[in-house]
Amino acid sequence: MQLEPERTAVVVVDMQNGFCHPDGSLYAPGSEAVIEPIADLLERAREAGTQVVFTRDVHPPDQFDDAHYYDEFDQWGEHVLEGSWEAEIVDELPVEDGDHVIEKHTYDAFYNTELEGWLNARGIDDLVICGTLANVCVLHTGGSAGLRDFRPIMLEDCIGAIEDDHREYALDHAAWLFGEVEPSAEIAFA
Repeated sequence: MQLEPERTAVVVVDMQNGFCHPDGSLYAPGSEAVIEPIADLLERAREAGTQVVFTRDVHPPDQFDDAHYYDEFDQWGEHVLEGSWEAEIVDELPVEDGDHVIEKHTYDAFYNTELEGWLNARGIDDLVICGTLANVCVLHTGGSAGLRDFRPIMLEDCIGAIEDDHREYALDHAAWLFGEVEPSAEIAFA
């Protein structure tokens, strides 16, 4: 799959210590396992001049104090608290000059963030999506991208999950409903 570098962004979803490091409160070995293929993808993308966007799931400690229904701390326990080591992107995927970082407070990287406007201002249409967790933030971000008329391309070997079944569900759902699923080796930035 040939993608135009100037019209494409690689979106790296939530590759943070809390999810990808063995000491993280929501560590999933499947998330740690995709660090290396994502690093390889980013190297190719940057060499071609493709924009890289990192998302960081970050929660103020009191975010859900007044919640009526939506409370991630009830679902997952406290995680990736604002200013914590858990909220930082893993060292193996350093943010470089020219990369853009989006802080989000929900599963969807478009919800109440500047991501859509930032992409539109740069004429970006195609989003190569990788990161973690497959059936949570990756799925919701990819679906939201499709609803906003971006082309979400989910990279099957660069998406982490708690269970393999979760990844399979998310990728099947994405391919069926809103996007495309490809192995990272099939992506060319040229």
